[in-house]
Amino acid sequence: MITAIIVDDELFAREELADLLSEHQDIEVIGQCSNAIEALQVITKLKPQLVFLDIQMPKITGMELVGMLDPDTMPYVVFVTAFDEFAVKAFDNHAFDYLLKPIDEMRLTQTLNRIRKDISPKPVNILAPKELTHLPCYSGTKLKVLALSEVEYIFSDLSGIHVATSKGLVHTHLTLKVLEEKTTLVRCHRQYLIKPDAVSEIEALETGAEVTTLSGAKVPVSRRYLKPLKQLFGFQ
Repeated sequence: MITAIIVDDELFAREELADLLSEHQDIEVIGQCSNAIEALQVITKLKPQLVFLDIQMPKITGMELVGMLDPDTMPYVVFVTAFDEFAVKAFDNHAFDYLLKPIDEMRLTQTLNRIRKDISPKPVNILAPKELTHLPCYSGTKLKVLALSEVEYIFSDLSGIHVATSKGLVHTHLTLKVLEEKTTLVRCHRQYLIKPDAVSEIEALETGAEVTTLSGAKVPVSRRYLKPLKQLFGFQ
């Protein structure tokens, strides 16, 4: 059984694709999402093998979403689009496949047959932004798109990944690895990333150091990351 999710901001499009997939006994649709933030949460939690992903979605596009995924756990990604130019761009840049709306049953079957023959997930090399400017976050039942300029630091604990701003905490399903690679935040501790622009002062301690942010928050710095952090600001 191949597990799949459908990501599209149009309910009709999701239901139509789900109906087509129901004709294939070895494909199990385990989730449907209407936006990229929901999709990131579902992908992180359910780890589907296959994602049907609309390219044109509000705020965070399908291509931007793929750029937020951890390449080590990348599912198959099949882009779905109503626009030829986006489909060709996705295919030319090595998406596993693409489907044009309205979806043709025979074309869908061809895509699924290709996936059945090669079930190992492949990294998707698309024209996603090298750096993220906005982060998909959540707070309770609210979904938020947070500008990176608002972030001071990000940390992980047993309950998840937490994004700290001067106004408080929100949470994200992005991994620290992706955040370190795709943003201007730098590693200051195994569990912490900090934005250089948010650093007010660095105080040396016996166990490493502590950063005070512009809003007055305290962020730990381990010995391993203290020297490169100081050098970032011109200190030896």
